[in-house]
Amino acid sequence: MSAVRNLQVDLDERTYPIHIGENLIGDPRYLVPHVRGTQVMVVSNETVAPLYLDRLMPALEGFQTASVVLHDGEQYKKPDILDQIYTALLDARFDRSCTLIACGGGVVGDMTGFAAATYQRGVDFIQVPTTLLAQVDSSVGGKTGVNHPLGKNMIGAFHQPRAVIADTTTLDTLPNRELSAGMAEVIKYGLINDPDFFSWLEQHLPALMARDKVSLAEAIERSCAGKAAIVAADEREAGQRALLNLGHTFGHAIETGMGYGQWLHGEAVGAGMAMAAEMSHRLGWLDEHERKRIDRVLEQAGLPNHPPQALSSARFRELMSVDKKVLGGRLRLVLLKGIGGALVTADFPPEVLDATLSSFARD
Repeated sequence: MSAVRNLQVDLDERTYPIHIGENLIGDPRYLVPHVRGTQVMVVSNETVAPLYLDRLMPALEGFQTASVVLHDGEQYKKPDILDQIYTALLDARFDRSCTLIACGGGVVGDMTGFAAATYQRGVDFIQVPTTLLAQVDSSVGGKTGVNHPLGKNMIGAFHQPRAVIADTTTLDTLPNRELSAGMAEVIKYGLINDPDFFSWLEQHLPALMARDKVSLAEAIERSCAGKAAIVAADEREAGQRALLNLGHTFGHAIETGMGYGQWLHGEAVGAGMAMAAEMSHRLGWLDEHERKRIDRVLEQAGLPNHPPQALSSARFRELMSVDKKVLGGRLRLVLLKGIGGALVTADFPPEVLDATLSSFARD
């Protein structure tokens, strides 16, 4: 078994560790130190719970434990499903010293985190992400929330976990489509500010897609380190943290427009990054060679580099207008001035966005 990799997110008194390694779920050394009370509620879903709940619960021996199992899928990331977590906590008479543990992918993590942020005005939670996307992105940084029919992640809160425990053995049971979806967020980190990592990905994608444990652990560690640095500098997205949304404004429009769950989040982000690269190229900020490198990496990772034809340019514009990065009525986008040179800007001619959308969308 390879050595455990340890990082931390530096947020003063709310600093917390990220542990990355094999067979961590059942190891109390990585869970127990982060539980401050006596009551622990584990939240999972109907896909993950049969695989890992029996490994996780024995690590919590000595605590008052309970669990709640949600339906699996982005389409269930909504307020009425969130209520199941609150009901389970209240039925078990859990108080404000309890700890929630999110054992699952990004949907479970986001919903558990939001429940923890709001139950009795805030309780502790721990992230135990079981998908690549959650391990490299959604479990780190404290963004929590649920979707609304008019917009993705429009209801939520910033609430940092006590720890993130990324057990790489969970990736053995991950479907190929979910592995590809997670690679979208890994690729994002290379594109926004780490061209050396992007070059490393170009060389190691075959090993990553073959689930080579050493390569995956390296990719997870480098992705988490990149996100941890950005979150430490800008916890609540006042500036630099918005760079983490590369491809997400286009991608969220795809997810909302197609109906939650039709496209996986990572698939939509992959197509969104291709659209951001194309717009950057049209602005003269990204040369043709770099644009093709991005397309090639997305294809190697099994990701779409084109949005669904079911969405028109007009529908894209409508959906993008309710994005969280709209300020003062102006849409801000994360674009690229070269690979590794992401920036957040509203300073682009509207006709360039229109041309970009028209080049991809059904009109």
